[in-house]
Amino acid sequence: MNPVFSALVPKILRAKLVGPFGRRAEPLRAAAAPVRKIWIDLENTPHVPFFKPIIRELERRNYKVLLTARDAFQTCEMATRYGFIYTKIGRHYGQNRFLKLWGLMVRSLQLIPFIVRERPCLGLNHGARAQILICNLLGIPNVMIMDYEHAKTLPLVRPWWEIVPDVISDEGLHCRRKERIRKFSGIKEDVYVPEFSPDPSIIEKLRLKGIVVTVRPPASEAHYHNAEADVLFESLLERICSTQDVKAVLLPRNSAQKEKIVADHPHWFKESKVIIPEGVVDGLNLLWHSDLAVSGGGTMNREAAALGVPVYSIFRGQIGAVDRCLQAQGRLVLIERTEDVQSKILLRPRARDSVLYPKSSRALQEVVDHIDGIVQLHSV
Repeated sequence: MNPVFSALVPKILRAKLVGPFGRRAEPLRAAAAPVRKIWIDLENTPHVPFFKPIIRELERRNYKVLLTARDAFQTCEMATRYGFIYTKIGRHYGQNRFLKLWGLMVRSLQLIPFIVRERPCLGLNHGARAQILICNLLGIPNVMIMDYEHAKTLPLVRPWWEIVPDVISDEGLHCRRKERIRKFSGIKEDVYVPEFSPDPSIIEKLRLKGIVVTVRPPASEAHYHNAEADVLFESLLERICSTQDVKAVLLPRNSAQKEKIVADHPHWFKESKVIIPEGVVDGLNLLWHSDLAVSGGGTMNREAAALGVPVYSIFRGQIGAVDRCLQAQGRLVLIERTEDVQSKILLRPRARDSVLYPKSSRALQEVVDHIDGIVQLHSV
């Protein structure tokens, strides 16, 4: 444990064991089985659908799952839509690097009362840095599931365990000890996409007609953002707006990005050539009812690939192993130049009369088996 916290934390933890009038609380009866609590921290919108089947499977194995959520990128709205019971803690601090670091420290401290109250046996996340940091400081075992090996990690934000797709090599991963890296088959989206069922009501709700393109702008606030992606994004939308019978459904990452896009490019939204849905949209359902998808980030690209929807990536950061694998399999096309926007992106309808993705996958069970095994190792 960090020496700064070494004196403070034991007192905090002991405080929860003290009953009224300063007397130590009575221990649980010997016959009571210990409650195994796994704490999942949701920091970003894609974490919500990803963890839904994992939560269900962990509960089937008699774990109590605790949820916290950061107020950022519609994460809380999505968690509410999915029926999650969660505690909202912290917010996003914007693009500035120093504010990001400040926000990381602030949210980590904000999580302490939750940890003291609930006492989880394991922290589980998909790149939630605040959870990893506070777990490391308090000596709580933690697991990071991830699928992009080039994300930057501070020394204190290295997880105890790491679970990754099997196409990612051990080199460059974030785990403190390489023997604590676990692999699963397929890609992250294979964990939850097989459970997806299409809902055709979205067609009327969004008035989808003609060739429908789902578009996700680049993650302009991410540390790995490359301005080249913005050029490709603008070139794509200009092409869509000048092409007959093509409509784009644009999914900004937050309200600030939405306002900037609308202010900078008002002509895109004339005659509903480009629409921005109101409220939270089921991304998988929108992708399924689209003819193609173009995204400046990872999750939506890989969700489309998992669904069998033609997908084009305008991400211009360092390409990860998962995207390289999907490209080699012909399930993802990387757009690298403005010329590619014209020549490689095929604006044409696709057949949606059959399900193109597998209805069963080993990924979910392998991930849950790894989590269960890690808990058992720390219980010995």
